[in-house]
Amino acid sequence: MSAVIRLASPSDATDIHHVYAPIVSDTHISFEISVPAVAEIAARISKTLAKYPWLVCEIDGRLAGYAYASAFRTRYAYQWTTETTVYVHPDFQRRGVSRALYHSLVAILRAQGYCNAVGVIALPNESSIRAHEASGFRKIGVFENVGFKAGNWRHTGWWQLELRPMPEAPRPPRSIGELAQDVQFAKLLQSGTALLSNL
Repeated sequence: MSAVIRLASPSDATDIHHVYAPIVSDTHISFEISVPAVAEIAARISKTLAKYPWLVCEIDGRLAGYAYASAFRTRYAYQWTTETTVYVHPDFQRRGVSRALYHSLVAILRAQGYCNAVGVIALPNESSIRAHEASGFRKIGVFENVGFKAGNWRHTGWWQLELRPMPEAPRPPRSIGELAQDVQFAKLLQSGTALLSNL
């Protein structure tokens, strides 16, 4: 088995679409209603990588899953907190892929200078809860009946991970492009692959 975690590129949009489309169309897990086109996913990847990491995990040449960070809120004071997302291909469920991706994602976010990561989970979703808690996230609370999807009103659960001690005078986080120039970046990217060693 060969496994790699790397930065996504717009050329990954088709494979990511294969993972994400049934989540939108067949489940309540994503609150999107219409499946985004491949071109839209490619645009989202490009926009995300201007500032945040978007990672893909490949196992034996197949895209096994992906994870990315995004803005938690747009106002200035929120810039040290980011929202995280992870999805895994059905063929690779329950094989440590989400934990591996989150391990690398969290390592990169720390190095960028973020202080908190927040995961928002449409409930019920026991597999996502397990994935977040295995990565160190703790439950903060539940927003009740905040979305209507798949014929029902849905709660969202909020999980939070403190990435590092809160500095008294934090510097703005570095962009992913800036961090990618660091000699340690490749090590950060691959740090999660050790969790895939027993696949």
